[in-house]
Amino acid sequence: MDTKHIYIKDFNYPLPEDRIAKFPVKERDHSKLLIYRHGEVSEDVFYNLAKYLPTDSLMIFNNTKVIQARMHFQKETGALIEIFLLEPAEPSDYEQMFQTTGHCSWSCLVGNLKKWKTGSLVKEFCINGKTVQIKATLRGEYGTGLLVDFDWNDTTINFAEIIDCIGELPIPPYLNRETQDSDKMTYQTVYSKIKGSVAAPTAGLHFTDRVLSDLRNHCIDCEELTLHVGAGTFKPVKSEMIEGHEMHSEYICVKRKTIEKLINYGASAIAVGTTSVRTLESLYYIGLKLQNNKDLHEEDLHVNQWEPYADNSMELVSPIDALKNILEFLDRKGLDALHTSTQIIIAPGYKYKIVKMLITNFHQPQSTLLLLVSAFVNGDWKKIYNYALSHDFRFLSYGDSSLLIP
Repeated sequence: MDTKHIYIKDFNYPLPEDRIAKFPVKERDHSKLLIYRHGEVSEDVFYNLAKYLPTDSLMIFNNTKVIQARMHFQKETGALIEIFLLEPAEPSDYEQMFQTTGHCSWSCLVGNLKKWKTGSLVKEFCINGKTVQIKATLRGEYGTGLLVDFDWNDTTINFAEIIDCIGELPIPPYLNRETQDSDKMTYQTVYSKIKGSVAAPTAGLHFTDRVLSDLRNHCIDCEELTLHVGAGTFKPVKSEMIEGHEMHSEYICVKRKTIEKLINYGASAIAVGTTSVRTLESLYYIGLKLQNNKDLHEEDLHVNQWEPYADNSMELVSPIDALKNILEFLDRKGLDALHTSTQIIIAPGYKYKIVKMLITNFHQPQSTLLLLVSAFVNGDWKKIYNYALSHDFRFLSYGDSSLLIP
């Protein structure tokens, strides 16, 4: 299949507004679960997930945490300006960024930009009983956004504390509602740890401590990785064929321990969510790069969008050997974790290397996430979505879940 020449219109389906879940179910693990197993479709409740999974298997979660990335400023003229944090620029490391004091810079989207051409925006707020003033200054274009400098007058307060105080959680635009206090809890997974995402890895929203305990009781090993979800996850495919769509690049981090576990499990994993899929499958191509050039540096390991579809006569490396190449790289560099980025697009024609089962929600029509699902179930996505539409499943971020076993 010529993946680049796939027509996105072939991945459309009718999604009535009333099927988009505006809020989650009261108890996370009481959402519906569609089971697609070797072409057959059935349903259950999410808290019964473990009984459909093989014992002695490895499940991988994305432990990213959504930040309160939407900031509101008001000019002296009264104009309202929204600054949406995309990714850190100075410092570029996420962990350093959230600990920084006094000054930092972000790549941002700016709402009502035409009203903010010059000058700085100032906001005053109270934190820990102290009055703090933060100033935002527009510096120019930067990557896919605009570079904004932030300066504040209290160096005992870090940037994480500032956005926790004055930022707003950025729920998906298709919910067509304002963020509510309840979203601060319901739009985070129970295992979220590492701050950096501007959207939740929503397949994980169904998990509870009870479900995680049940997985362990069924001898299912659980490991984590990090992919910080960018705003590009909501970017629609506007080109007629997918070769005209540019994927967003996202930061990933995979610990040595997780790679060792993957090797121990024969480079086979159950992925929770499309972000885990994109990270795990990217590992193969990182290992392939290292097979061909052991002198690469971490910044050289970025996975480009179309890399998996190149004429790769060298793609004879097994997934296990690719993972071993990454371990050897970490050893040479004295690193405990792999830090890089991926722009991978997974669409029909892609051959999965590591992910054997997938837990995921129901995605928007004509989206790259639907392409990923179609590739995973060998083109059988319409059977899954027709069942979900005719059996009262709820769709998108706060909707129901599916377990896909090709």
